[in-house]
Amino acid sequence: MKDREEERVRDKARDRAKHKGGHKGKRKKKNKSQLGQIIHRLYKNKTAMFGLIVIILLILMAIFAPLLAPYKPTDMDYTAINATPSSTHWFGCDNLGRDIFSRILYGARYSLSLGLITALIGCFIGLFFGTWIGYTGGKADMIWMRVMDVWSAIPGQLLAIVISTALGAGFLNTVIAMSIGGIPGSIRSSRAMCLKEREMEYLEAARSINCSKFKIMYIHMLPNIVAPAIVGTTMSIGTTIMGAAGLSYIGLGIQPPSPEWGAMLSAGRSFILQYPHMLIFPGLALAVTVLSINLLGDGLRDAIDPKN
Repeated sequence: MKDREEERVRDKARDRAKHKGGHKGKRKKKNKSQLGQIIHRLYKNKTAMFGLIVIILLILMAIFAPLLAPYKPTDMDYTAINATPSSTHWFGCDNLGRDIFSRILYGARYSLSLGLITALIGCFIGLFFGTWIGYTGGKADMIWMRVMDVWSAIPGQLLAIVISTALGAGFLNTVIAMSIGGIPGSIRSSRAMCLKEREMEYLEAARSINCSKFKIMYIHMLPNIVAPAIVGTTMSIGTTIMGAAGLSYIGLGIQPPSPEWGAMLSAGRSFILQYPHMLIFPGLALAVTVLSINLLGDGLRDAIDPKN
């Protein structure tokens, strides 16, 4: 009898231990960090992961272009002028005998860096001023929003054309021209998020202990609006790449002999009927890049805010 009672006590103790272990596992799952949840949701989104993989491959191709490209982007082979795709030149050659595949690899450096730098500039300026305007409110908010209304009334691409015409062609001037057109939208979105956050309880607690405005805005409030800003920045990269290619196409952005995709399209437009490969491959590179970035941006938006 004693042995049976001892066995029952041991079984109960084991059941309790298992029950506690199960609760601990649930607690661990519940206490999973917000960043971990975002990464998990992003990982489950197949289209977003496809876009991310393509973007990583494009970045690696741009970084290691000198190793991957069979020719230098400015090398001219006069025996292969307007050559169609072959085993020697995979994507063919342009009207000066330059290998299109090599130029596309090197051109990824210009297009990706243009899109990323321009989007980051707009994001930083938008977060800084949008947070200040949204938290301050009052007359400053009214005045700055009217300025943004006037600024936004001018189409971004048209403003970029005007600025690029005034400054001239070149990488830096193209970055400046594209950045200025995207600032109003970034400021507006940051301000809208701040209007939601400034009435939250944690900010009231910060004000009650006499925190400075700067600390409240950029230490307490800013981290809570960064995630949506990242989504907006990601989505704007594709738009910026297309806009920069458009500037180069009309002769205002990065100019030949630099192998920028828009400049390559501009150089090949005169041969669209005779040698369509001169436009097809740079156009495909541009389309795949922008599509991948937009897929990743959509996935990030769904991962950060799954309710929408």
